[in-house]
Amino acid sequence: MKSTAWRRPRVILWTAAGVVALGFLIMLEIAARHYGQPGPITNQAKEVIFAPKSGPLLYASMALMMVVLTWRQRLIAAGVAIGIDVVFLLVRWAVGAEVSHGHFFGNGALWVLLGCAVLAVTRRTGRERVLLLKGVGLGLLLVAGRKTGDTWLLITSKTRPTVLDPYVATADHALGNPSWLAGRIVEATGTVGAHVLDYVYIQLAVAAVAVALYQLRNVAVERRFPDHHLVRTFLVIGLLGPAIYMIFPVVGPIFAYGADGGHWATADLWPDTPTPVIAPHSIPFDEITPRNCMPSLHTAWATAIFIHSRKGPRALRYAGTFWLIATLGATLGFGYHYGADIVAGVVFTLTIEAALRSLARGWDQSGTQLVAYGATVFTALLLSYRYLSLPMAHHPWVFGPLVILAMASVIYLYARTTRLWEPKAAPVPQPEPAMAAVSG
Repeated sequence: MKSTAWRRPRVILWTAAGVVALGFLIMLEIAARHYGQPGPITNQAKEVIFAPKSGPLLYASMALMMVVLTWRQRLIAAGVAIGIDVVFLLVRWAVGAEVSHGHFFGNGALWVLLGCAVLAVTRRTGRERVLLLKGVGLGLLLVAGRKTGDTWLLITSKTRPTVLDPYVATADHALGNPSWLAGRIVEATGTVGAHVLDYVYIQLAVAAVAVALYQLRNVAVERRFPDHHLVRTFLVIGLLGPAIYMIFPVVGPIFAYGADGGHWATADLWPDTPTPVIAPHSIPFDEITPRNCMPSLHTAWATAIFIHSRKGPRALRYAGTFWLIATLGATLGFGYHYGADIVAGVVFTLTIEAALRSLARGWDQSGTQLVAYGATVFTALLLSYRYLSLPMAHHPWVFGPLVILAMASVIYLYARTTRLWEPKAAPVPQPEPAMAAVSG
């Protein structure tokens, strides 16, 4: 009876979350249609038949779903997915359909995901049905998150006609204009360095799945998901981040101050000449470029990968560290972000991660204080970039260390607090020494 009473609120919570998520997707679909573009639901439905936008992501999503399957079932699912993709590829080749590089596979993985959902409803019962549906839901959420993000970016470009890049570029003088420095370094590495960073930047979700698969490796045996894992953090970052884009629209130095901005660019300065220190003001920009810089969600996701890889084997820890460093190099070196975006992205992630961990373990004073402090620092950073950018540029040796110190304080508080949350190993009881015999 107690178990049933405990489950009922969770069922209600998951049902409510599902209804809200569906309503959110429908809202984005309507918004995208208003601007003459297909929304996330349409884009996802098209990939059942048409060439997918990202095959690796679909297979990564299927891999997430397969954590609930046995090894025999995984092999069957993978074989079916590959077989379906081969059939699709042959049909496209026969009809002469043009498919760009990397977009010729992935339908099979989506078919397997949908097939497992049907199988769960029609052939499974009880806990087995719930577990399989959770696995399918996890995989589909990763894909839906990508489609939702694309629609959000469209909305930011259509609804925010002006951007705040001059404010962030001015504030970035306090940090030494790291995007300009990184841009020149990437140029010096030539095509090899650029290709490596580009691959890391594009396949961030695949790296996240690798870490998540390690965290979820025992789901098939334990028949339950852990209370907290990387996918949860990834999804929440992707859900909340675009809301900040709407408040603080920024396109990035390669567009606002580089050749990619065309005639909308203030000047062609990136990466050779830092912006002059003058009173900043918002500038108009096109209705195509996403306003997706503040905070840097690529940095946020890479930071989450780094955090969650810390408890893995050495190879996974090294991979998490490499992905974070390479992502920072790509976001700055390609001119997609300012240094200020990076700092905000780190604080943003640690705050979300702290909130999700507190939710999983139960809220207490330490968790509340950590989340409140992270949110306060994040808000203070955004307000500083917007209203104190000129003083920051004029006094870099004061404001630069303050910005870094603010980020470091959140990192330190997060590390200290979460370390206290770790379960303590109970000491092994030692047998009492036998009483020495007393000689007469």
